[in-house]
Amino acid sequence: MSTIRVLSRSDAPFRDRREAGILLARELEAYRARRPVVLGIPRGGVVVAEQIAVGLDAELDIVLARKIGAPGNPELAIGAVAEDGHLILDERIRMRLGVSQQFVAQQQARQVEEIARRVALFRAVRPKIPLQGRVVIVADDGLATGATMEAALWAVHRERPGHLVIAVPVGAADTIERLAGQADELLCLQAPEDFGAVGRFFVRFDQTTDEEVVEILRSRRGTGKET
Repeated sequence: MSTIRVLSRSDAPFRDRREAGILLARELEAYRARRPVVLGIPRGGVVVAEQIAVGLDAELDIVLARKIGAPGNPELAIGAVAEDGHLILDERIRMRLGVSQQFVAQQQARQVEEIARRVALFRAVRPKIPLQGRVVIVADDGLATGATMEAALWAVHRERPGHLVIAVPVGAADTIERLAGQADELLCLQAPEDFGAVGRFFVRFDQTTDEEVVEILRSRRGTGKET
């Protein structure tokens, strides 16, 4: 039975991703003794995940997934690709927008290439942490359609974690309900009725760079409680 923890329906903005991660870490304190692994979804989710890992004295890693945006509206996800190329597609959105299978296939191939590039870059700094039997917390900076998170969860489930938690600062209420069944717990600090885009819930929402992700992974390497 999944647990959903939504702490507020307000739309008060967070200062930035770091503040959001600090607030999530406070709500996840009960997991500290269970030696969790915190996984951030690059790029912005890694900033959130770093602060959770710092707060819980936990290991930090990444889980790679890439959104497939709608034609002419790349911020609207119609699906996402997991690290191994597996495609998660929202057929309802695809059909409603009239998106062709050819477009989806082209975008899937493009995102597989981008994932491969990021694997080479990020895994050179932080070799993958085995997840089997571990408490795993998957963090991102927000849930809109949830496609990227769903692809990330698919990959994590394949490694058979012992307990899986989704942790996000803000999310759309319908997405939270849909994804909750894919984890043991879903923690969301804010789920306002009028959602819109993730970025509007942050005062500062700059694009996170590859260099910032590399530096975060490098700074946390060797920290946390190893099993």
